[in-house]
Amino acid sequence: MTVAAIIVAAGRGTRAGGDQPKQWQTLGDQPVAGYAMARFAAHPAVSQLVLVVHPDDIDSDLWPRDPAATIATGGATRAASVLAGLNAVDGNIDKVLIHDAARPLVSDALIERVLNTLDDHVGAAPAVAVTDTLWHGDGGAVQGVQDRNGLYRAQTPQGFRLTPLLAAYATSTGQETDDVAVARAAGLDVAIVPGDEDNIKITTPADFARAAKLMGLDMDIRVGNGYDVHRFEAGDHVWLCGVQVPHTRSLQGHSDADVGMHAVTDAIYGALGKGDIGQHFPPSDPQWKGAESHIFLKHAVALARSEGFTISNVDCTLVCELPKIGPHQDAMKAVMGAYMGLESDRISVKATTSEKLGFTGREEGIAAIATVTLVKA
Repeated sequence: MTVAAIIVAAGRGTRAGGDQPKQWQTLGDQPVAGYAMARFAAHPAVSQLVLVVHPDDIDSDLWPRDPAATIATGGATRAASVLAGLNAVDGNIDKVLIHDAARPLVSDALIERVLNTLDDHVGAAPAVAVTDTLWHGDGGAVQGVQDRNGLYRAQTPQGFRLTPLLAAYATSTGQETDDVAVARAAGLDVAIVPGDEDNIKITTPADFARAAKLMGLDMDIRVGNGYDVHRFEAGDHVWLCGVQVPHTRSLQGHSDADVGMHAVTDAIYGALGKGDIGQHFPPSDPQWKGAESHIFLKHAVALARSEGFTISNVDCTLVCELPKIGPHQDAMKAVMGAYMGLESDRISVKATTSEKLGFTGREEGIAAIATVTLVKA
């Protein structure tokens, strides 16, 4: 099977606003059309990439030059532009995929579904079933309801065997809005392939923001580190990650000295650029004497959420010779998860020794290191 991908980028896209066609406007770090071009160029089944460009854009610096792409000059209508692309296809090609340049989120899985369907059909096109109620309207008022059974929203890439499609275009009126319409008018059957809700077509200014969100281009990801140490004192237990662990000594601190919870709390503050526990809960303030450390943790979590962040995951390492942490790991994860509103599989609590080196090796105290990831989409 030899496949050509034709990227149709000859439209003007005036509804999208801006001072240049929508397909050449920047989305993230490249033009909108660049994403589709890259996706098809990298697909192992595609042996030729054809880019159809408006005559006014041929010599401009708006579009990304792909030395491997064949450039075709578009026509006055979409049908004319597609035909120009078809005429630029190499002689050994037997299947074509025709894709709108304004659909930057096309996936490999969708391309595969179309290509696989072409093994048994002359044409195949992706579509999403209409699930919303459809109205007829006039003058701003509802005039009736349209039966949505059997209705689909068409997408691209639309795939065809090349020879029958060229024959269909030979009888085209030139006014068809997509390639399926051309094929159907010529009597060709086109199979419906399950589409993809994320495979949106950029049409209006708001679609740029929607596409950026779907692509994760506007995602704010923060990583924070926390480190804390507490020395041992006389006692019979230690608090670690919210769990009371029996031990021959306790940890000394202004609060309950939960070194693990303190490290996680400081990691959250660090990711937010909000200092550390000492700035929010000064040890000089007597009201925090003996305070339970979950107070600090819950404050940090609430602060992150107030700024629109979700805590993605937490990784905490306790450094000590004793007590043994393994028997308490699951309980620690459950307690931390309850305070943070996280599933326990997003929390890691583990331990290591320092091979008898340093203050932890001499069993003078416990240290904790934590990393937290915050995400705002």
